[in-house]
Amino acid sequence: MKRGKKYRDAASKIDVDKVYSVEEGLGLVKSLSFAKFDETVEVSVNLNIKKSHSVRDTFVLPHQFAAEKRVLVFAKGDKAKEAEEAGAAFVGAEELVEKVKGGWLDFDICVATPDMMREVGKLGPVLGRRGMMPNPKTRTVTMDVKGAVAELKQGRIEFRADKGGVVHLAVGKVSMEESKVKDNIDKFIEELAKKRPSDVKGDFIKSASLSTTMGPGVKMLVQE
Repeated sequence: MKRGKKYRDAASKIDVDKVYSVEEGLGLVKSLSFAKFDETVEVSVNLNIKKSHSVRDTFVLPHQFAAEKRVLVFAKGDKAKEAEEAGAAFVGAEELVEKVKGGWLDFDICVATPDMMREVGKLGPVLGRRGMMPNPKTRTVTMDVKGAVAELKQGRIEFRADKGGVVHLAVGKVSMEESKVKDNIDKFIEELAKKRPSDVKGDFIKSASLSTTMGPGVKMLVQE
């Protein structure tokens, strides 16, 4: 891939043989940011895992930087009322399933009570390919509707290792205080370390890098 002049200029200021501390890496990538918008700071972690391993979880970052998510809840009766009181943007049952099936997607994330999953499962072609299908593993299929909505509105996010064993996560904005972005990185690494499979030998985290949306990456030193 051919890179632009600004990218090449930024990359020339990075020591490709050096593994930077989190603080050094943050300061460097922020100083090299050249986009005309507030770039996102992203972390990529290469894990020592097998294809059979699943590394996936959700958590809440200490410092939020994204707009509040519009939460849709598929529920009935008392649980629907609970969702409304918790601040869900949209709440409904079969009628809401039909609306989504018809192509309406004016929301960011879905939660469903277990009794609704038979109907919600019909939305696989719509929600599945967008990564929005409620799932027990991400605590979006739950009877604790109130807790789920509250956490999601606070910015609960999901991380998941891809087929290559790499986890990507947005951890802040260039405009944020570096200390807050570092807190987010530290929390992410802490949560990631908890998902270490019991049969992994040696280091779980093979390598990590830090970058902004448009900028080059730097190697980052992290400790499990």
